[in-house]
Amino acid sequence: MARYADPGAMEWVESGGGPLIAVPETVLAFWAGADGEDLATDYDRACEVDRYVGLLPVGDSAALVLGDEPASTAFLPDHGTFVRWCAANSEDELLAGVPDALGTAVWEDEVSWDVPGPVVLFDSAWPGDKTDRTERLHVPLEPGRYAVRAGRAQPGPETWLGLVQLRRLPN
Repeated sequence: MARYADPGAMEWVESGGGPLIAVPETVLAFWAGADGEDLATDYDRACEVDRYVGLLPVGDSAALVLGDEPASTAFLPDHGTFVRWCAANSEDELLAGVPDALGTAVWEDEVSWDVPGPVVLFDSAWPGDKTDRTERLHVPLEPGRYAVRAGRAQPGPETWLGLVQLRRLPN
């Protein structure tokens, strides 16, 4: 799999072609990915998300699907944002554009996501109980309700990125 970023600079997660998904750790074992005997697998459900983000039930919780395109994705805790690498000449160029992108992005409508705690971001084709065998990113979210907005921005002439921003809502 091609890597966009230099190892060690940021931790990026990539998929084999389908959407990435952020599943709460407490229900990770309930995500079957592309495995299963049902006609529509969990992976198929994730592929049906036709927006930048969508929520799918998993166990007694919900997972956040990062739809649109299978872009390399990192989480920037200082911004509470998943950054999706659509186009940039370097990781430094992409990350330098994030502050401007957050102010100029074209955002879709927000969704509300109840999170029981930390989540794991990985390729939605993988079963949750096998994420130790693939690229994954642990995101240490506090339990609570989050407003999630997603959009795209072009902070530079050759830099395009997707953004999925999480904002914790008061209880």
